[in-house]
Amino acid sequence: MDLKRIHHVAYRCNDAKETVEFYQKHLNMDFMLAIAEDEVPSTGEPDPYMHLFLDAGNGNVLAFFELPNQEDMDRDRNTPEWVQHIAFEVEDMDALLAAKERLTAAGIEVLGPTEHTIFKSIYFFDPNGHRLELAANTAKPGMLEELKRVAPAMLEEWARTKKAPKHAAWLHGDGEFPAKPED
Repeated sequence: MDLKRIHHVAYRCNDAKETVEFYQKHLNMDFMLAIAEDEVPSTGEPDPYMHLFLDAGNGNVLAFFELPNQEDMDRDRNTPEWVQHIAFEVEDMDALLAAKERLTAAGIEVLGPTEHTIFKSIYFFDPNGHRLELAANTAKPGMLEELKRVAPAMLEEWARTKKAPKHAAWLHGDGEFPAKPED
């Protein structure tokens, strides 16, 4: 199989119009198209919906469904609020800080910037309760390559122990980025 890219990622929303306006106003996304049906095409179930598609840049598409006949939407209560989120990349730290300023001025509560060593992020919620992240890459040369190199060993250790492996402890402030890769 030869995957080309993610075609779109879809989430549920409370109000289609409010959702489009939020993403247009605060994240400068273009409203691409809407599909509305009275039946679910894949199952034939009667369940009216509005399906929205927004341009998230570089061929990335973010979609939403408004489902007026379903129970009110809720989040997965067994998963911490910080886990499930949508992260968008911004150009640089100046863009990240400018975005935080604009969001805060619009009355949106923003957390961060948070240091992740290879990027810095801010976090906030859309009107549907979806956690959003804006991230500016800050990785030094070699960091991403080193993380890729140690990823298989980290995964294997995690699978055995369910404790954070220390192969890239430098990422979290435990030591300096290695001048030469460790074995």
